Amino acid sequence: MVKVHIPTALRTFSGGRGEVEIEGNASLRAVFERLNAACPGIREQLLDEEGIMPGIAIFINDEQETEGLIQRVPADGTIHILPAMGGGVIT
Repeated sequence: MVKVHIPTALRTFSGGRGEVEIEGNASLRAVFERLNAACPGIREQLLDEEGIMPGIAIFINDEQETEGLIQRVPADGTIHILPAMGGGVIT
């Protein structure tokens, strides 16, 4: 099973869970479809018609994805979703 770490900002879609286990050994697109089945509505927060939304970084086994949604996710992988950070003032 793939462990998907859900950032705090998206936990309303995961029922408050910080980690969700999804079947892996598939493309990142397929894993996100499975994640959406377990956490309805999360896909729209991560993907647009072009692929992964700008400002969202996806790490698979501590390596940033480089192939977009076709990247393979191993059966026992770990995915970290890092949304864009905003706010703050530089002085």
